[in-house]
Amino acid sequence: MDYTRLGSSGLQVSRLCLGCMTFGEPSRGPHEWTLDAEQARPILRKAVDSGFNFFDTANVYSDGSSEEIVGKLLLEMVPREKLVIATKLCGRMRPGPNGAGLSRKAVLHEIDASLKRLGTDYVDLYQIHRLDHETPMEETLEALHDVVKAGKVRYIGASSMYAWEFATMLHIAEANGWTRFVSMQNYLNLLYREEEREMLPLCAAEGIGVIPWSPLARGRLTRDWDAQTHRSQTDEFGKTLYARTADADRKVVEAVATVAAARGVPRAQIALAWVLAKPMVSAPIVGASRLEHFDDLLAALSISLTDDEMKQLETPYVPHDVTGIG
Repeated sequence: MDYTRLGSSGLQVSRLCLGCMTFGEPSRGPHEWTLDAEQARPILRKAVDSGFNFFDTANVYSDGSSEEIVGKLLLEMVPREKLVIATKLCGRMRPGPNGAGLSRKAVLHEIDASLKRLGTDYVDLYQIHRLDHETPMEETLEALHDVVKAGKVRYIGASSMYAWEFATMLHIAEANGWTRFVSMQNYLNLLYREEEREMLPLCAAEGIGVIPWSPLARGRLTRDWDAQTHRSQTDEFGKTLYARTADADRKVVEAVATVAAARGVPRAQIALAWVLAKPMVSAPIVGASRLEHFDDLLAALSISLTDDEMKQLETPYVPHDVTGIG
C-alpha cells in the first residue's frame, strides 16, 4: 500500500480508501445486498492487513448499521490512532422536522449519534454528504467549525456539489476564520468525467484532496455491459446514473476491456489505474465484498498507463448531464 497526504493537509491516508456502504444489516435501510458483521469481518481484516488505514462510511448507510459494524470491527483490529475514519451527514435519519439536513441542530446531533455508533471519541474526517439548500452555508460551516474545536472532528470534507457552490463555501470559511474543507468526495470514473471541467481544477488550485466515489462505476467498468449482479439489479440509485447514456457508456466499457486484454490484466485494474492517474486524486473510495477483490485493487496501484492507453480509454467519452449532485 502507498500513502499520501489528503490534499494540502498534514493527514496521511492510504492511497486507496475502503468504502463501507458494503457493510450493514440487510434488514435495515434500502440495500439488501450489504454484508452483516460476521460477513464484513474478513473483508475488513484483509483491508487492514493490506495496509488500508482510510475507511469511509455515512450515517445513512443501512440506517446507521454500517457505522456500528465498521467501528466495532476496526477498533477490535487496530489501535484507534492508526485509523482514519471518515463518515458523512445530511441524509434523512428519522422522520419529521430536523431529521435530515445541515442545520446547526442537525450537525450537533448527528456527530454525537455517529460517534456513539462508531464507538469512538472523534471522527477523523467529517463530511457533508450533499449540500442542504434550505440551510444557510454560514450556519453549516460555523457548526462544523464548532465540532472541530470541540475535539469531536479532526478534519472536515464535502461531497458532490457544483464547483461554484464549493468555491463559495471555501470563501465563507476563509472570510470567517472557520475550519476549511480539506477534501472533496465527488463522482469520478471513466463513465462520468464531468468533474474534470471545473471541480478538479478548483480542488487542484485550492489544495483540496479528491477522494472520488464509485471509481469503478458500481462495477460496470469491470464486466461486460449487459452482465448483471445482485447489487446492480437491486441498486435503484445506481440505475439512475447510467440510464441516459447507455450507448456511449458501452463504448467506454469496451475500451477498458480492450486495454485490459492487451495488458493481460482484469478490467478493474485498468479502470482504477485511470482514476489514480489524475494528479489531484488523493485516494479513490473503493468497495470490496469478496476477498479476491483486493487483488485487483492493490494491483492497480502499480499500473502506469501510457499516453496511448489513456487516449484509448478517454476517446469514446461524450458529455453527460450533471448527476450525483443532491
